[in-house]
Amino acid sequence: MTVHQADTVVVGAGIVGLAHALAAARRGGRVVVFERDDFAVGASIRNFGMIWAIGQERGAVYERALRSRKIWLEIAAKTGMWAEQTGSLHLAHHPDEVAVLEEFLATTPTDRERGATLLTAREATRRSAVARPDGLLAAMWSPTEVNVDPRRAIPAVAEHLVAEYGVDIRFGTTVRAVGLPTVSTTAGEWRAGRVLVCSGNDFATLYPDVFAESGLVRCKLQMMRTGVQPGGRPLGPMLCGGLTLLHYAAFDGLDARARLAERMDAELPFHREHGIHVLLSQTADGRLTIGDSHAYGMTHDPFENEEINEAVLAYLATFATLPDARITERWTGYYPSLRDGRTELVVSPEPSVTVVNGLGGAGMTLSFGLAEEVIGA
Repeated sequence: MTVHQADTVVVGAGIVGLAHALAAARRGGRVVVFERDDFAVGASIRNFGMIWAIGQERGAVYERALRSRKIWLEIAAKTGMWAEQTGSLHLAHHPDEVAVLEEFLATTPTDRERGATLLTAREATRRSAVARPDGLLAAMWSPTEVNVDPRRAIPAVAEHLVAEYGVDIRFGTTVRAVGLPTVSTTAGEWRAGRVLVCSGNDFATLYPDVFAESGLVRCKLQMMRTGVQPGGRPLGPMLCGGLTLLHYAAFDGLDARARLAERMDAELPFHREHGIHVLLSQTADGRLTIGDSHAYGMTHDPFENEEINEAVLAYLATFATLPDARITERWTGYYPSLRDGRTELVVSPEPSVTVVNGLGGAGMTLSFGLAEEVIGA
């Protein structure tokens, strides 16, 4: 029986796996990626395509996001992949939302240094033709956010790894077991010096005991997409409203946030119950991506709740007016999430094997930076 050779084996060709393959390939040696599906179908293509540094916890995680942003732009420059430095606008239609933004900017000097600033309503609508002017009080502009099209970006990254670094990516191949130096797959036996298990929503195939003890749960979300906007009209900055200030760790601990949460709990109990906050991004061909909701558990029913979709669209209409709001696609997504404040799970169940998981909804934002840390360790 032929035994194949690799220096590094990566399990999973979602964004986490591809990021670790890139970091490993840059250090040299033969890198092989195994992906059980024939092409990317998981959370890495079912998202907004937002490289969303502004929402990350300040400190090491925020710097990781900015490093990831740099790598995304490097790949785009080399491949021609669509990656727009659109920036973002947090639109505030209530005084308590303005108060959160003001406190955030007053207490996070790194963001001011990187260009985040509070705009007047007039200044905000000059930046975005989609932002709803009615009742708009202010908006926080951040220049650091990048918009990619996940359904194109993930294949583009994979192709870049193959062309630039000679990474061997084997789709339709399942890793059955790891017992270094042997990795057993449906494509035969391999000998490897290091294995990175980046298996995303699959908790069961490899090291199930590690996942059982990890605290990981699955997050189910609902998202939608419009058709191509008239004339392919660009969205400009990616948009969000006040609910988003309650979702991201960047705003945790702010005094004004607690007051905002109290109002939102009273006025939007359905949204809060279903973990709804609303973001708006665009695809390379001019479609708008809208979402989302968040439900946490080990097992979820497979059905969409149309009340959730209606609630998302209703809230979107409070801060944005779309040229063509007709929905052409709806889907659910699933990703692993840690609910204890950790931003990632990085563990070594045996020597030279590292499990990387649990980036939650920030995989596109954090994976490249995290991979450099893991591979460099």
